[in-house]
Amino acid sequence: MSSVDMAQEAGGFVRKMIARESMGWGDQSEAQRRLETRYGLPFWSLEHLRTGKAKSCETSLYMRIKSAFIDHCGKQAAALLREAEIARKANPDVHLDDIEDQIRALAAKLEAAKAHSKRKVR
Repeated sequence: MSSVDMAQEAGGFVRKMIARESMGWGDQSEAQRRLETRYGLPFWSLEHLRTGKAKSCETSLYMRIKSAFIDHCGKQAAALLREAEIARKANPDVHLDDIEDQIRALAAKLEAAKAHSKRKVR
């Protein structure tokens, strides 16, 4: 993958993480700061990738962003499972087994990707 391709893909990861992390209009910058703090990613690198100003991306930064994206998705899957458990308790007659199984399968794939990504970063 070329440095230009990595910048485009990393920019997509950053935009998706910020969209999910954001609490609404005007919170993009703060969401970006939260991602910076949580994952140790430089704020301005995230900003340049998010806005498309970065025309290239170093492999190490790309791998760190990809790893952060995988972790971020895993946290979202865990939150979905918690919501399914709450829904099950509120409505015991509703069958959510298939949905929960799919979320667990996704979470397992994300964990495998996270482990694979960590091996590549080192």
